[in-house]
Amino acid sequence: MSTDISQDAAPGSSPGGTTRTAVAARFERLPPSRWHVTIRLIVGVVTFFEAFDQLLIAYALPELRDEWHLSTGDATAVLTVGSVGMLVGALLSGRLADRYGRVKVIAYCVAVSGLVSLALTACTSLTPFLALRFVQGLAIGGEVPVAAAFISEITRSFKRGRFVLLYELVFPAGLTVGALVAAWVVPAAGWRTMFAVAAVPGLLAFLVQRRVPESPRWLADRGRLAEAEAVMTEIEAKVVAATGQPLPAPGTSKTSPAPAPRAATATAAERAATGVRGLFTGRYRRRTLVVGAIWFTGYFVNYGVTSWLPSIYKDEYGLTLSDALLYSTVTSVAGLIGCLVVALTVDALGRRRIFAICLGASAALLLTLAALGAGSPVQVLIWTSLSAVGFFGSNICLYLYTPELYPTRMRALGCSVGGAVNRLGVILGPILVGVVYAANDSVTAVFVMLAAVAVVGAVVAGTLAEETANRPLEEISP
Repeated sequence: MSTDISQDAAPGSSPGGTTRTAVAARFERLPPSRWHVTIRLIVGVVTFFEAFDQLLIAYALPELRDEWHLSTGDATAVLTVGSVGMLVGALLSGRLADRYGRVKVIAYCVAVSGLVSLALTACTSLTPFLALRFVQGLAIGGEVPVAAAFISEITRSFKRGRFVLLYELVFPAGLTVGALVAAWVVPAAGWRTMFAVAAVPGLLAFLVQRRVPESPRWLADRGRLAEAEAVMTEIEAKVVAATGQPLPAPGTSKTSPAPAPRAATATAAERAATGVRGLFTGRYRRRTLVVGAIWFTGYFVNYGVTSWLPSIYKDEYGLTLSDALLYSTVTSVAGLIGCLVVALTVDALGRRRIFAICLGASAALLLTLAALGAGSPVQVLIWTSLSAVGFFGSNICLYLYTPELYPTRMRALGCSVGGAVNRLGVILGPILVGVVYAANDSVTAVFVMLAAVAVVGAVVAGTLAEETANRPLEEISP
């Protein structure tokens, strides 16, 4: 059933050379099975609740402003401090995951996030609240990109986009459920109850440690060949038990037309590339700059819209808190629909087209809203929700695309740098929306600015992004 990983390595070869190709070939022959679904569910539930925690602050903010008499500057700090923590956490987690393993980092991050949610319920003033939100940001920012790298590493190339994005749907689903629950709980029971609910999933850290195996690709790349062999053999046995069928030999999959992994042509510098410097070596330089631009523009628009919507509905149009939260929730639900559409079409359309279409359409819809004058809350609801289909869809695709662009030795780091750039967008989006909104005393200028940023992302993706659909990871990134 299995082929010893070490047999694929020539004497004197490095752990990152032919050995990782052997692991990849064994993954390519694995048909979809209950094992894949189980792992995707466990890691998915963790990511779901990280997303749940991330969005709560937007729904707690109107109540916090009244309770603690926050100024506009204070409110902006509340919205952005968690994102600053996520930026730092993303940068740290990539290095840690590439050095110590994907699963350990995921488990520790979810445990910290849950504990901090519990501590937030005891806050009675702004300063400790901001400090705790920063720490929670470290955990959320650390878990999400590492989980994306891990899911990519246990997936074969054929229809990888659909498999990974159906997992990644848990993140916008967490945002949507968080919005739905917060829209009901915050007005009825207060923001503290909401954070208490968000603390419970911290217990999932134990489940991750017990049930999720470390990535065999990462183990082999680190030279831990015996462990990689043991984990790979266990995975193959579980897949055989789930499907009831023997596995074909590596490189001769009977389950898909996906090509067997083959060594990619690369310069010596590219093959030796590691760390942050490696992300800017050879072919990886262009990839890092392009994907960074898409991360920034997509999340700038996303959080520029969603973080301020409850306050805009309440202050600009005089809606009650309950109605403002409900209207904002509709936009999140529309975004979830966009994510589902992208998950089902990304392998057929390709990553580059998805980015260009989604961001381009979002820009057009936001410009339409600005041209109409954004004269009523219903008008804002309709056009921002339609736009959310695009920018949510583009952003979820980044969690598939970024891990594909880098080799195992720096895949988590590449994902974490992407996550850090996305945090820049998340931080600057709400700040600049607040500045433009205050300077113009109108939301029209806000939507023009957001549309312009979306256009930049669409152009960069459409002209410079490299297509990776249905290609083995080892072929894309030597």
